[in-house]
Amino acid sequence: MSTASSTTSDDAPAPPAYIAALDVGTTCVRCFVLDDKCLVKGQAVDAVELLNPQPGFFEIEPESLWRKIVNVITLAIRDAKLKPTEITCLTIATQRCTFLTWNHKTGEYYHNFITWKDLRADALVDQWNSSWTKRSMNGVSYALYLVTRNHRFLAGSVLKLMNGQVTPRLLFEMAHNKCLKQALRENKARVELLDSWILHKLRSGNGKDTSIEHITDITSSTATGLYDPFTLRWSPLISWLFGFDTKILPRVVDNGYKGFGHVHPAAFGSDWADTCIPIAASLSDQAASMWGSQCFSKNDVKVTMGTGAFLNLITGSECRAAISGMYPLVAWQIKNKSKNQGAVYCIEGASHDFGTVVTWAQSCELFKKPDETSLIAESVPDTNDVFFMPAFSGLGPPVNDYRSASGFIGLTPSTTKAHMVRALLESIVFRLVQLIDATEKETSQKLKMIRVNGGVSRNDFVCQFLADLSRLKVERAENTESSIMGATFMAGINHGIWQDVEDLKCFRKVERVFEPRPKVHEKVVERMDKWCRAIDRFSDWY
Repeated sequence: MSTASSTTSDDAPAPPAYIAALDVGTTCVRCFVLDDKCLVKGQAVDAVELLNPQPGFFEIEPESLWRKIVNVITLAIRDAKLKPTEITCLTIATQRCTFLTWNHKTGEYYHNFITWKDLRADALVDQWNSSWTKRSMNGVSYALYLVTRNHRFLAGSVLKLMNGQVTPRLLFEMAHNKCLKQALRENKARVELLDSWILHKLRSGNGKDTSIEHITDITSSTATGLYDPFTLRWSPLISWLFGFDTKILPRVVDNGYKGFGHVHPAAFGSDWADTCIPIAASLSDQAASMWGSQCFSKNDVKVTMGTGAFLNLITGSECRAAISGMYPLVAWQIKNKSKNQGAVYCIEGASHDFGTVVTWAQSCELFKKPDETSLIAESVPDTNDVFFMPAFSGLGPPVNDYRSASGFIGLTPSTTKAHMVRALLESIVFRLVQLIDATEKETSQKLKMIRVNGGVSRNDFVCQFLADLSRLKVERAENTESSIMGATFMAGINHGIWQDVEDLKCFRKVERVFEPRPKVHEKVVERMDKWCRAIDRFSDWY
């Protein structure tokens, strides 16, 4: 039970607990203040300014981001009509694979944050993935797998670079950034993932204490391409292959780590002078989303429908190799909770163009507001044989064609905006169903239900079309802020507000379950089959 509702020795009720949950995403920075009943008491949001200095480059200026972080935390507490001293603890959820390099002692940045959407290393990725070294490594790994049946070697047999990983973009900067190269020679530079940088700024009082421990949480490190989920450490193989010292990387800690420390009052100014707010949890947005969707058990699956779509299936205490382009990750780790160092694993598949497609269509004036799209799509019985390929970032697993083009096909004089909008929405569901099919094949499991969250999950047409096509129940919670809720849940358990995940189940309220409609399944499968044939028309364009 919640410690917040317990009584003191003189039977006086304990004061309520308030958790400030910070979520730093690709498009916005948010802070929610929740009480021990998980009711939102205050909130604040600010947009992230995504810089595009040249084609394919997507960056965030760090000090501008820091000011926004300070601002939303301050405003959320004010909106909750609380003082900083009344906040019980702070928790953090961050986007993954966004990083910078800097001299933390002087505060000199060698470049802006390079986001997970950045494509500056595209040529390097192509060069490596077609190299003799990579093919040899894959071949040797597969031979070792045949002999040992060790899943780690099976994963090595399909290992490749991907633009979304930190590895290629870090290598690009190490090769082309003169200031960074000089700093590395002088042992002055270090790498910060977004979470490790935020932790440093919060704990050091915005740089006033440079002795703060350099740490990142395991769910932020696991997707970087630099981390080995099978051995739970930075990969010595990757370090050796690409010739860099892992000492420049933060130390990886579990999600139940007791040394996250406190928010330094100097980070926020005089109003915080008497505060000592503990940082109770730090985790990646997708790990937070799994917790927020209450996917705690093996074979639980959630789909986050945000800027990109991320499907995560819990595989339990076993790290499973995936060969379809999906990848094994540490879902979370709490060392003091169970065996196997407390690691819980998942496999993940991503479609990087999901909400991006909706935003693009809005900018092209196909509709005024995204929440109109469901009714627009339902205003026509089908797409009139118009199809859209959502491949601004290429097509991920299981297609794995990162040179694919985006576009409409099948346009005729009778095509209307409604047909085009419906084709757009159907296309992002087609990509999701591809991920679902790949997941079932990888795990030999037949899924029964998926839990959806994120902004696009509010679209009824998308959710119903997904249920019809996948023949799975699609469950949507009342509160779709799953990353905020997940970060709050983990912080509450770490801080003793709740004892275990059983205490959390009362907080998940289902708003709607979309049931598959057998009568329309055959028709929508025919549409997806035709869309799949269109993939070849757009493939290998760039």
